[in-house]
Amino acid sequence: MARHDKALQGVMLVALLILFPMTIQLLVHQDESPLWRTVYVEVDSEEDEEIDARSEPPRREDVARIATFNIKIFGEAKMGKADVVSELVNITVRYDMLVVQEIKDLDQTVPYDFLDAINAKSNETYALVLSERSGQQDDDQSGQEQYAFYYRTSRFEATSFWLHNDSENDQFQREPLISNFNLLADNGSILEEIALITVHTKPASAVNETGALHNVVETYKQNSTHNHIIVLGDFNADCGYASTYELDQLDIRSSEYTWVVPDSADTTFSENTHCAYDRIVMTSDVNGRFFDRWGVDRNMSDSDVSDHYPVWFDLDISEDVQE
Repeated sequence: MARHDKALQGVMLVALLILFPMTIQLLVHQDESPLWRTVYVEVDSEEDEEIDARSEPPRREDVARIATFNIKIFGEAKMGKADVVSELVNITVRYDMLVVQEIKDLDQTVPYDFLDAINAKSNETYALVLSERSGQQDDDQSGQEQYAFYYRTSRFEATSFWLHNDSENDQFQREPLISNFNLLADNGSILEEIALITVHTKPASAVNETGALHNVVETYKQNSTHNHIIVLGDFNADCGYASTYELDQLDIRSSEYTWVVPDSADTTFSENTHCAYDRIVMTSDVNGRFFDRWGVDRNMSDSDVSDHYPVWFDLDISEDVQE
């Protein structure tokens, strides 16, 4: 009988050794969804580039890095703080393009003053795409803000931009900004044409406004030949404003979209929150140029800069990329 007990214990031990790694694997991936495919890379500075999603391209100069960043209440008061502006400039020049939400400046001078500060710091020239004040419907004017794209002219060329026409359906408090860009090779030739759509949703309407982004994409497709559409910004799509269940009911969570930032991410500065408010959603992999490399840039000193972190992704700029 004792021999049988020992044999049984041996079988149970073997079973535990086999099942334990599988259980850990399931726990690690329980938040993953088939609606996205991502590799999450934390980057604190450009010196941390040895952590990579794949072996090619390993170098910063081989990619165009794009970030979305809600700069909390970016107006004259913040622009008047030299230390904050200096840090914001340092953040911006880490990227080839920074997509900014929550610009609040009635005089509309702050975005241009910030561009001057960027160009005074950078060795390369940055340019600006600045939207009209969003929130153009009568019932939305209390939430008016502007969006901006700050981009290196050696890497991107802006061709057109406009606010989404929301006058008929009034689905957004702040209409999304749509901008067409050419992605440029080192020699200035056009690699790809890309449409970038940015939004800052109303928190209380985050689910409905995130869902309405599908309509923005479909409207854009009806009026354009561009195939590569990237929607990014502060969706407020998590925590108390949106559940995973609610998001999964939306057309923009269908298989035709890639959600780069999963619901399990944390894009907020506060230690008391863990929310994936800031998102990046793609309709394509940009002819194989997006290779699942993205991250949250936590190299930020305090909440005076923002209550959000920049969230970024890379596009391969090789001329011989294969789909």
